[in-house]
Amino acid sequence: MPLLEPAVALTDLGLALENAVFAALLARRARHAVLQRWFLVFFSSLALAALMGFVSHGFIADKTTGLHTVVWTVILLAIGTVALAASAIGARLLWPAATALRVTRAAAMLGILYTVVILAGYRFFVTAIAFYLPATLFLLTALVIHDHRTPAAHLRAGIIGMFLTLVAALVQQAKIGLHPVYFDHNALYHLIQAVALLLVYLAARGLLRSESPA
Repeated sequence: MPLLEPAVALTDLGLALENAVFAALLARRARHAVLQRWFLVFFSSLALAALMGFVSHGFIADKTTGLHTVVWTVILLAIGTVALAASAIGARLLWPAATALRVTRAAAMLGILYTVVILAGYRFFVTAIAFYLPATLFLLTALVIHDHRTPAAHLRAGIIGMFLTLVAALVQQAKIGLHPVYFDHNALYHLIQAVALLLVYLAARGLLRSESPA
């Protein structure tokens, strides 16, 4: 069966595989179990969202079907989980374990509210952006502060990576593509994200090998 949107679907599949590999690599023994678990949630949720994107852009032509509603709901919930993981990681980089846990619990409560909103039928991308963008900026800020405290190449890689995720989102929203048919704004968004997430993975690997996460 030919793909409906080949470039978008295949770059989504590439992102799914990339993030699944990152999660598998980070699942190895690490110094910081809590931070490790949240990075696993982060990359695994990204892999799931991208895989569902592959299904949606590759095989579902009618966006009014029940199947598309299910797939789109999974994507939005996965994005929410990524945001929660980003908040938890940022909190652990900034504060001691007890404070980080309180911040993470607060983020989880917001995540529950987000989930209720999505399941209630407000399945709009802007809803996901409203939840995901603050978490992204928070993690970016946490990496900058942590790098100021203990400068390291892997932290700077993470900073660039998180910044690139914002650039990718702007490219997507501005509908900037390399070709209107063969490589549109969504495909270019995925390509930039692939580079960005590689840099975030390098930061994660360095953090999990470091003496102290905060």
